[in-house]
Amino acid sequence: MNFNPFSTYSIKIPLFVCISLLYSPLNHAEVELDNHDETDAVIDDSVLKANSTLQSLKNLDKHQQYQAPFVQDLSNNQKVRTLFVSATDLPIVDIQLTFNAGSSQDEALGKGLYGMANMAAKLITEGTDQYTAKEIASTFEGLGAQFSVTAYRDMFVVRLRVLSDPEKLNPAINTMLHVLNHAQFNPSGLNLVLNNTKVGQKQIQENPSRIMNIRFYRALYGQHPYAEPTVGTNGSLKKITPELLRAYRQKLLVAQNMNIAITGNLTAADATQLANLISQNLTQGEAAQALPEPQDQSDFNIHYIPFNSTQANVMMGHLAIQRSDPDRVALEVANQMFGGSGFNSILMKELRVKRGYTYGAYSNLTSTLAQGFFSLSYSTEQNQLMDSIKVAHQALRDFVKNPIQRKQLEETKEGMLRSFPMTFSSNANINAQIASIGFYQLPADYLTQYQKQLSQVTTKQVQKAIQKHLRADRLTLVVVAPTLDQNELKDMLSADLANPDQSSTNQNKQVDTQAMPDVPTLIIQKTIRPQAESTK
Repeated sequence: MNFNPFSTYSIKIPLFVCISLLYSPLNHAEVELDNHDETDAVIDDSVLKANSTLQSLKNLDKHQQYQAPFVQDLSNNQKVRTLFVSATDLPIVDIQLTFNAGSSQDEALGKGLYGMANMAAKLITEGTDQYTAKEIASTFEGLGAQFSVTAYRDMFVVRLRVLSDPEKLNPAINTMLHVLNHAQFNPSGLNLVLNNTKVGQKQIQENPSRIMNIRFYRALYGQHPYAEPTVGTNGSLKKITPELLRAYRQKLLVAQNMNIAITGNLTAADATQLANLISQNLTQGEAAQALPEPQDQSDFNIHYIPFNSTQANVMMGHLAIQRSDPDRVALEVANQMFGGSGFNSILMKELRVKRGYTYGAYSNLTSTLAQGFFSLSYSTEQNQLMDSIKVAHQALRDFVKNPIQRKQLEETKEGMLRSFPMTFSSNANINAQIASIGFYQLPADYLTQYQKQLSQVTTKQVQKAIQKHLRADRLTLVVVAPTLDQNELKDMLSADLANPDQSSTNQNKQVDTQAMPDVPTLIIQKTIRPQAESTK
């Protein structure tokens, strides 16, 4: 029987119970609920044997540290980096093969072949020279295994989850290797994906936030491989053929262009043997070429997309850091303070809480093989567009210029540290993390180092990272709205830089409390933690 975690149940839980569960230090608490009235329940104190040992939440150690999993860097006969975490609680093994073959490598076989990686990921299980797609799916299902393939901008990811029993594990691995080595990318499957993608492209044109995101990447990265969407374009997809997809597999889905992550019920010796088996039986080749560095902007770069709507969508940002940058932890804290922590963030307070310009405004920091970016985005009514951009820009300008508040820094760090254990709350999460560590060539103990660096980061380090990496004078802006005067917008942004004494925090505009819902009294910080690439 398959358990559906998204099934809907109508259960009313008292508020105090919800809050208790939310802050419970237990990871797997079992709670029994019934529909009896409180007057029907008779509590016999004599049966509560553990009553005297209960501990108040206020006595818990506020600075309790959760130890990150021990990650082993295993040797490999093919020099393929292999990271392993032993997790013996469940008889399961998670395996992830991460190839440097995401959409950033789409043009490895020729210009304009955007969408190659995504197409290969979608079609790789659609049949080999020996088995049909149905037979492949039936084989994994019969073994109780979960198999998936996904392409991102940096990564081409192959995941396998199966029982550690050799009678299940070995056939599942053999099937995975067969699929990777012998996928045919049949024309029938290619045509089906093309048709589905055309439908998706039409849907994108009706979604202003998706349009904005695509244009932002193109405007920010120009001719860089990150510029085009992972799914490709209508024009580029027509160029992709089964022959090109097979050539792509032979060139990029090779042992020397991947790293291996294994988590589960195995010994280090077992994991080493398993990794050697995988790397030796995959196609042998060469690592992909390093990505070029994108060209940074030297001024405001404004892009306007007309869209008939009462709402306007805004996104602004600039190039930032690579994944391996030593300032990454400090800059993540800065991003969390500025726009990553919901109602506690500066951006949310300025745009929503004080002025009611938007329902939500957030900032984001992406760090990838080449330079990632820092950005902020929100939507607002057309008649508030210029004022909202002015406030958002001034908030960023002031955040870069003015000293950060020590109290906000400590609160942000505390929230990030408390949410950090969610990074390794399951075998699948652990494996995704160590796969990312291997891909971005970080040290094996990175999770432990991250936690230590986060706890020790100082106001001086964060301020230095902000002033080094965040800019308010060279932003790329994409606005999707009914109307926009681009010259007026650029003049307004330039004037903000020329008049630094005009601060967004000193503007006392009346908040339209009728237009916005009540601000929740219970706020949960959004988590920022080291993770595998998610920006598609």
